Amino acid sequence: MKLAEAHRLEKPAFSFEFFPPKTAQGVQNLYDRMDRMHDLGPSFIDVTWGAGGSQSELTCEMVNVAQTVYGLETCMHLTCTDMETDKVDSALDSAYKAGCTNILALRGDPPRDKEKWQAVEGGFRYALDLVKYIKAKYGDHFDIGVAGYPEGCDDEQNPELLMSHLKQKVDAGGTFIVTQMFYDVDNFLVWVDKCRANGITVPIVPGIMPIQTHAAFLRRAKGMNCHIPQDWIDALEPIKNDDAAVREVGKGLVAGMCRRIIDHGVMALHFYTMNLAQSTKMVLEELGLISKEGTPTKKPLPWRQSLGFSRREEDVRPVFWKNRHKSYVARTQDWDEFPNGRWGDSRSPAFGELDTYNIGLKGTNEQNIKLWGRPESLRDIADVFVRFLKSDLKSLPWSEIPVTDEASPIIGDLINLNRRGLLTITSQPSVNGVESSDPVHGWGPSGGYVYQKAYLELLIPPLLLTQLIERIDRTQTMTFYAVDKAGDLRTNAPSDGPNAVTWGVFPGKEIVQPTIVETISFIAWKDEAFRLGTDWANCHPAGSPSRQLIEGIMSNWYLINIVDNDFHSTHGIFDLFDSLEVKNLDGPLEGSKPAANGQAPKGIAELDGTHKTTDSRVFQELLN
Repeated sequence: MKLAEAHRLEKPAFSFEFFPPKTAQGVQNLYDRMDRMHDLGPSFIDVTWGAGGSQSELTCEMVNVAQTVYGLETCMHLTCTDMETDKVDSALDSAYKAGCTNILALRGDPPRDKEKWQAVEGGFRYALDLVKYIKAKYGDHFDIGVAGYPEGCDDEQNPELLMSHLKQKVDAGGTFIVTQMFYDVDNFLVWVDKCRANGITVPIVPGIMPIQTHAAFLRRAKGMNCHIPQDWIDALEPIKNDDAAVREVGKGLVAGMCRRIIDHGVMALHFYTMNLAQSTKMVLEELGLISKEGTPTKKPLPWRQSLGFSRREEDVRPVFWKNRHKSYVARTQDWDEFPNGRWGDSRSPAFGELDTYNIGLKGTNEQNIKLWGRPESLRDIADVFVRFLKSDLKSLPWSEIPVTDEASPIIGDLINLNRRGLLTITSQPSVNGVESSDPVHGWGPSGGYVYQKAYLELLIPPLLLTQLIERIDRTQTMTFYAVDKAGDLRTNAPSDGPNAVTWGVFPGKEIVQPTIVETISFIAWKDEAFRLGTDWANCHPAGSPSRQLIEGIMSNWYLINIVDNDFHSTHGIFDLFDSLEVKNLDGPLEGSKPAANGQAPKGIAELDGTHKTTDSRVFQELLN
């Protein structure tokens, strides 16, 4: 874990705690919040243990998702409550396989139907027993956290005895301490000094509970037997019925407490978020640990790296899933090994079937209609894309994330294309030797330089595709792949192998090429891209103008990706589209009806023999 580094560098770090929600929608909402809070730069997150049955399984699932999908360093709570040894073994094995290397070992609270805590037969009585067991079975694989009680705990108030227990847990293998929540900072700092005087040298992580409302503040403090300083009571009591004022004043009180903690040399703060973001974010902003826009973490790669057990060394991915990393992780989760250093044989990976991993449009029909409206013309569709590019919309069917600052150099070009009916899915500007520390384009170790080729992926009607390919041929620096839903694949790529579109040069390392374009993965992405569009269409009633319009685009238009292999060129890829536009954006969809013989619409058939033409089903067989 990064706690020791924070103390060594005397640079404050922070972490977040989440708990398993009770509903499926709550789980999805929490995943979305965890995804957003990743960009605040936490050292780790932890997930509380849902004792018994489905809740404990959900904890294990959330740890796996946080590690593998969201790339969040995760600490899993594990308690002794109702846990026989075989259940502990199962939980530890799940954490191990998820790539989790941190466990917070706790005795846990008694079950709600029991007044006093009792060990189950074949289980553990104390957290100390659990620490010893984990250490004996897994050695140094797990950093083991233990609980600290600056103000005592429910069944033990003797501070000397609690300190002795804490020392035993640390000596048995505990590598960090997380405390219960508190508001009495004077008492906490005295307690820290006592820990150090007793030979406890591991990092101490204070538990910080932000203030949401006055009622919740009092309830939680009472539930944990926290002493509330009088000046806090005096500050909050007069405004207790004004939630916004309570959050604002509470932000200052909690931030002031945190400053004193940091000034005392404790360089880590652990926030009990209660699965909410705003109050925690307000405190971090007040402390200057994040900006109003967040403080993006230093990226080891241009895409978010998975921390799953078998994926930690993965460093190459196709660019097509740039805005849908969750589906890429899901569709490749069963791979035996992941690309490291090179993509390898493009025919070897098997991308999971869409239905197997529930890859499709998220949200209900009503939610998606509210988000993207009821388009009845191509202009309406284009306006949805333009609104997304202007950050008026946070997502598209093909993008789970908002537009980022990376797109700034080309945002005007993208808007212009979409206003002409050319619907852009994914893109990246060229980058020529930007320092790896650059806040927008930078990634990888310090002291390096990063590069990328201009890339553009869009939906285009068949007649315009013909003209576009003719223009690409005249450039000599552009390569493309184009495919329709039925699998008619066109390309001028010299081979089926990978073409690096992002690379970096770093001191003492070989050139790193983490993002590529290649045939097999594009065909896998094609299926997903057209599936997402079809899902969008199916949000609307059968026979409705909106459904017919979107279905027409999905059935007849082509998905094309273009790479400008001259990475010095900034806007050359957009010059290809000069004067190209879809005619009559308010009229019938161009090329919306397939030819009577079932062949591709006129225009595609007119392509000459200079391009490779393949039924993508030939490649599809290689995906399975």
